[in-house]
Amino acid sequence: MNYEPSTMNSAHNNIEIERKFLVDAEKWQQADKPGGVLYRQGYLMSENNCTIRVRVAGEKAFMTIKGASSGISRAEYEYEIPVADATEMLDNLVASEISKTRYAINFENKLWEVDVFLGDNAGLIVAEIELQSENEAFTKPTWITEEVSGDLRYYNSKLSVDPYKNWK
Repeated sequence: MNYEPSTMNSAHNNIEIERKFLVDAEKWQQADKPGGVLYRQGYLMSENNCTIRVRVAGEKAFMTIKGASSGISRAEYEYEIPVADATEMLDNLVASEISKTRYAINFENKLWEVDVFLGDNAGLIVAEIELQSENEAFTKPTWITEEVSGDLRYYNSKLSVDPYKNWK
C-alpha cells in the first residue's frame, strides 16, 4: 500500500489543524477498513514548543518538526528522507520511540487516521482528523468515542515516554 501522510498537504501553510478521539475497540474490530501500515517513530527532541520526529511508515520515511500547540493548531514541517537514514536514526539517536499500525479511513469526505498502538501502548486506539479550520464541521464514524484533542497524554511524543500500560 502506498500511503502518504495527510500532513504532506501544504494547503495549510504549514499549519496542522487536528482533532483526536478515542476509538471503541469493539466497534473498530467490526468496521470495514483497508489494510494498515506499520509505523515506527522516535523523537530526537520533544519539548513543549518543538518536537522533532523521525518516522518509518511502510516503505517511506519522514522527518517532521512540529511547533507548540495553540488550541488544535500548530506549525508542522515534514520532509521525506531515505528509509535507511531514518532506520539508523531510530536505532541510534532517538530518546524515545513508539510503534503502531495506522489505518486511513475515508468517511463522509474526510480522512480519518486511526492508530492502533503496539508494544507498551497496546490497547490504545486513537483516531485523528485534519481540518481546514478549527471550527470546521464533520461527521464522526460510529467507532469514535471521547475527544482527547487537548489531553497531552495522547500526544505520540508523550506516549513514547509515558506509555499507556503505565496509566492508572
